[in-house]
Amino acid sequence: MATNRTFTMIKPDGVENGHTGAILDKINSAGFRIVAMKKTQMTKNDAEAFYAVHNERPFFGELVAFMTRGPIIAAILEKENAVEDFRTLIGATNPVDAAEGTIRKLYATSMGENAVHGSDSDAVSYTHLTLPTKRIV
Repeated sequence: MATNRTFTMIKPDGVENGHTGAILDKINSAGFRIVAMKKTQMTKNDAEAFYAVHNERPFFGELVAFMTRGPIIAAILEKENAVEDFRTLIGATNPVDAAEGTIRKLYATSMGENAVHGSDSDAVSYTHLTLPTKRIV
């Protein structure tokens, strides 16, 4: 069943490269309502917990280092069919494969530095929304 809320983060590269305003504008223009938003910096523990699903992957340490190197913008978004619509808006993880006009096509520089996080399913979105990330959002 589709949910009406999803979690997103503008990642450190998106913030560092000055794309926060443009990304938020794309989100608003796509009909999402920002329910909560906060600029913060993830701790190592925050990043390890958030990306725990990847902890056995060879890139896990690099991912944690990237996500803790600078501030992020964390937000809860609301819209009918939020998860699927947001995935469409942000595009494929690898910006080379992302559709024209998507956030990642416009603002990502690589597969690892892809500007924005978007939950990839309703179940993952629920997990992200209920993680002890209350400190984040």
